[in-house]
Amino acid sequence: MKIKSIDSGSEVQVCDCLVISIDTAGKLGKTAQGVNDTQGGWLERAFARGDISGKRLDTHLVPSTMDGGPAAYLIVGLGDAKSMDEGAAYELGAVITRRLSDRARERVIVASKDFCTEDHFRAFVTGAWTGTAGQDLYQQKPKCYAPLELVFLDGNESLAASGTILGEAMNSTRRWVNEPANFLFPKAFAEQALALGKQYGFEVEVWDEERLANEKCEALLAVGRGSAHESVLVKLRYRGGDSNARPVALVGKGVTFDSGGLSIKPSPSMEDMKCDMAGAATVLGTIVAAARLGVKENIFGYCGLVENMVSADCFRLGDVLRTRSGKTIEILNTDAEGRVVLADVLNVALDDQPQCMIDLATLTGACLVALGTDVCGLFSNNAEFVDMVRMAAEIVGEPVWELPMFDFYADQIKSKVADIKNMGDGRWGGAITAAKFLQEFVGDTPWVHIDIAGPAFADSPKPFRDAGATAAMLRTLIRMLESRAAS
Repeated sequence: MKIKSIDSGSEVQVCDCLVISIDTAGKLGKTAQGVNDTQGGWLERAFARGDISGKRLDTHLVPSTMDGGPAAYLIVGLGDAKSMDEGAAYELGAVITRRLSDRARERVIVASKDFCTEDHFRAFVTGAWTGTAGQDLYQQKPKCYAPLELVFLDGNESLAASGTILGEAMNSTRRWVNEPANFLFPKAFAEQALALGKQYGFEVEVWDEERLANEKCEALLAVGRGSAHESVLVKLRYRGGDSNARPVALVGKGVTFDSGGLSIKPSPSMEDMKCDMAGAATVLGTIVAAARLGVKENIFGYCGLVENMVSADCFRLGDVLRTRSGKTIEILNTDAEGRVVLADVLNVALDDQPQCMIDLATLTGACLVALGTDVCGLFSNNAEFVDMVRMAAEIVGEPVWELPMFDFYADQIKSKVADIKNMGDGRWGGAITAAKFLQEFVGDTPWVHIDIAGPAFADSPKPFRDAGATAAMLRTLIRMLESRAAS
């Protein structure tokens, strides 16, 4: 898809579709008003009859009978225009291209200033990119088509360029998560990271199993031991800040397929477990975006990549694993494997003395029970840092909620035979006890754990996105990193 801007003062050229707006009160955007006034007031009459709606994200595709202009109009509901923010602009951009993705179109013109101010234009363009992609990766006939050319009336070209970078990074992240595990296994992910590092100028280092053993990453290796695919740890180093500045560390859980191991999942629960590497995918996508945007911050990424499979050599319930930090873990459930992998990866990240750390993981079903499928759980050891993440999420429109980290939750992961165990006591507070487990491996470094188990992979579509991977929290991370760099 080619993005360009033209001056709205010029005559609207021939196109497959002109995208215009209306709000809940029936107020037409400037371009829509021009269409209405020059064509006998049909838009106002259609609204009065209830044929079109200004409800947010409602869309109406109407063929045009005019010669020499658009072949059709897409009328998009703004909702309450006064409540427009960055998150709403993102969804509006996405709903436009998603609604038009049913077939190939050569040229689509969007009256962008009727949808959002310049402050929200980057998010609008980002959304327009994500609306063009779905999970139809291996269908002979695609279900999702991007227009060959997407034209914004009076669009800011610089913001359109940065919105494109973010949108492309989100679509790459979504594709990695949507890829089946027979195509994207640990080494395949590492190969893609190496290629992207070379393309966009950040360092990539891959630790194979021999290096992992030498580094005493026994917990990570144990989780991947049952798989035919070799486990790896991928280190990403983007150096956009001062050479002496300590990095921000991003750590991602990368279980490319999770069978549950000996604590095997039921078949329905296993169907989408290709998505259990969404944390690692988000880390890679964020660093690609940061490098392309030129964020003035040193950002290091750490992705622990394994498959959790069943074999004669897989790790077992009752096993005790020694982590890289020296702490020992009693395994009581092999389906609580993500935290075991992250125990070593977080310790590797500490070697680079980060000023702060964020880990992202599809970690617990308990977080879905607590917050549902659309909200990420936040857990932290530092109030100031978690507030920074929360504020960035609020600005971009990604719902998050902080859960408590009281000390008594740590008592629930104490083991009788090892230092800690990988399950809490009973069913209750599972997302929190998992976070308390991770806290054992971050020391005093300011740290935020983001449980993305709900929002990272969607069972059903929404008007602004397909089902499947969502690239949840990538926009939040970029906003947070840009804010840090500007402060």
